[in-house]
Amino acid sequence: MSLPFPIRVALVDDHSLVRDGIRALLTVVDFLAIVGEADSGASAIEMVRETQPDLLLVDIGLKDMNGLELTRQLRREHPEIKILILSMYDNNEYVSESVRSGASGYVLKNSPSREIIAAIEAIASGGTFYSAEIAQKLAAERPADNELTPRESEVLCKMVLGMNNKEMARELDISVRTVETHRLSIRRKLNIDKPAALLNYAIERGLISR
Repeated sequence: MSLPFPIRVALVDDHSLVRDGIRALLTVVDFLAIVGEADSGASAIEMVRETQPDLLLVDIGLKDMNGLELTRQLRREHPEIKILILSMYDNNEYVSESVRSGASGYVLKNSPSREIIAAIEAIASGGTFYSAEIAQKLAAERPADNELTPRESEVLCKMVLGMNNKEMARELDISVRTVETHRLSIRRKLNIDKPAALLNYAIERGLISR
């Protein structure tokens, strides 16, 4: 996927000194343009509507809502937007929830500047990016190749009940794109395509009752 030029970036952090530092780092990069800033979830939602950035750098600890809640809401309203979590927290719960919320990456605030810029490039081009220590945490939690994650099991249950992607996205509070990703992963892991076979699998595993 080709990169937009320049990549339109917006910053969401409730500490002005942090925003100043990130802005100073990014404004010298010729393929980036800072198009907006916000110090709260509510102001971020309004700012995104007005400036339409390609990518947001979002802190978790905002003063009016959790940054992961903001990520979920923005991904619902603007499914095309990319979000990079830039946080001081590296605990497993935040990392895992960022993935479920629809963020495309998670980088620690003490990461080298080159890593933050590399993350923006990777995510803007349609990929993902995680700090090395964050990637290790994700790998440690990753199930066996053919084992469904809890979220994939939820999607499977909705699939066998006949829900379409939009219905599943609304029911599970995730984006349609995330639903599509889960469906592809389910088929890859189980190597099952037919609805009847998927139903049998769900029943055998106790995911649904007959």
